[in-house]
Amino acid sequence: MKTKMTISILIVLVFSLYSQAQNGNKTINDNKQTNYTNFEAIKTYERVAEKGYKSIDIFRKLGDSHYFNGDMTKAAKWYGELFIMTTNLESVYYYRYSDALKQTGNNDKSKEMFEKFNELSEVDNR
Repeated sequence: MKTKMTISILIVLVFSLYSQAQNGNKTINDNKQTNYTNFEAIKTYERVAEKGYKSIDIFRKLGDSHYFNGDMTKAAKWYGELFIMTTNLESVYYYRYSDALKQTGNNDKSKEMFEKFNELSEVDNR
């Protein structure tokens, strides 16, 4: 009986340690969802972008991070950079850019982006 109890405890320990080890191997890039509150990553992306490296992906991440953290001034700045590079974006980016512009007082440009969002939303069949 004592042997069965010891074996049972060992099995439980091995499985629990194994599951903990699997969780410990995750990195920032392994996450399926973007972590918008990773301030170190945001600072790194900002330094890279301000040094002149332009990338649609970086501008998206910066715009989204600032948008979801409530910093609409910076969100509008980075979404503006994104829209300079491309306008071939999902409709949600037009909405977020419009919202950021509106909250920073740029109502005319906000209306323009919102109208484009509405146009794209009619075409979007999700």
